[in-house]
Amino acid sequence: MEPDFKEGDQVLVSTLNFNDFKGPKKMRDSFLRPFTIIRLIRKNAVEVKLTEEFSRKHPVFPMSLVKR
Repeated sequence: MEPDFKEGDQVLVSTLNFNDFKGPKKMRDSFLRPFTIIRLIRKNAVEVKLTEEFSRKHPVFPMSLVKR
């Protein structure tokens, strides 16, 4: 079943591909704070509005790495 996201929704982004956090992986949060969806890219990705802290990251994430 596909999640039904839409523009303006708040989603959590997985930290799976974020390598710049300090400390052991076991101790990290699995998901980052809620970000707002700017646009949907087909049915398999979303673009989110990142905070200044993550401004150097690419803002597009596959649906498999976001959740409500």
